[in-house]
Amino acid sequence: MSETTFKIQRFNPEKDKETYFQEFKLEIPKGATLLDCLNLIKWTQDGTLTFRMSCRSAICGSCSVRANGHAVLACKTQASSVAQNDQVTIKPLGNMEIIKDLAVDLTEFWKKVEAIKPWLMPDEKKETQTTERTQSVEEFLKIDKASTCIMCSSCYSDCCSMAVDKSFLGPTALAKAQRFVEDSRDKETISRIKELSEDAGIWDCTHCGECSQRCPTEAKPLDRIVSLRTVALNSGVTNNYGARHAKAFVKSIKSSGILNENTIPVASMGFFNIPGLLSLIPVGIRMFLKGKNPPLIHHPMQELDDVKRIFKKFEEK
Repeated sequence: MSETTFKIQRFNPEKDKETYFQEFKLEIPKGATLLDCLNLIKWTQDGTLTFRMSCRSAICGSCSVRANGHAVLACKTQASSVAQNDQVTIKPLGNMEIIKDLAVDLTEFWKKVEAIKPWLMPDEKKETQTTERTQSVEEFLKIDKASTCIMCSSCYSDCCSMAVDKSFLGPTALAKAQRFVEDSRDKETISRIKELSEDAGIWDCTHCGECSQRCPTEAKPLDRIVSLRTVALNSGVTNNYGARHAKAFVKSIKSSGILNENTIPVASMGFFNIPGLLSLIPVGIRMFLKGKNPPLIHHPMQELDDVKRIFKKFEEK
């Protein structure tokens, strides 16, 4: 096998003002993972190369890095699968400050996980209970996938919402939250979902899908966020912009088959939210001046009957 060039981002805060790339040549051993290659480079070429690792078995989640622009779990990724034209670029995870080389500061990541109260809060009236709190298979399956999260922060690294809003809880914390919100043994579902429905919570996800693409387990955070939104809507926790927007979206499609861009912003903001409604006026004026405003009267789509039939089938189920 020909040599592969590993282009690795380096940074030592004690002597470097900016990050830079250093290239290492390595012949990838058969079956070697990306972590195996990083270890070989460290052991045989540059002992100062810094990165995290522990179990080497895709359990601890320590060794996540970005390979060719996307977060991967190094111990689970075959090096040959990311080597393109005999080259692979490795950088530290995104959305976090760099400590040294490929090691990043996880402080904010852990704070967000802690913020969702990642522990069971059972009924205190049963404090004298001495037997196990059992679950049915159906109850466990609701939280099974979320329980596979290994906290590797790959999803957090590539989250588009995190990139523009550092206050966003992030996909890891929200996936972990779903594991407790839908746990049949937990008695704080409503209080949890109310907190998660506030700003920077479940409704601030932009549905880019990067979190689920990068997740090395079955946790798939986007699916867990959708589950949390469903719980919020079914529980009547809808007095917020995100829930109102979702309901207005559905109502518009159901009634006319298209998105009514005149009514959706108003319904999303809340008909009695005067400050919020007034904040829409400058945007509306700019759209009007640039000729981007939607028509005042929307005509229903031709296949509207088919759309209504789909909604009827859905509601019956």
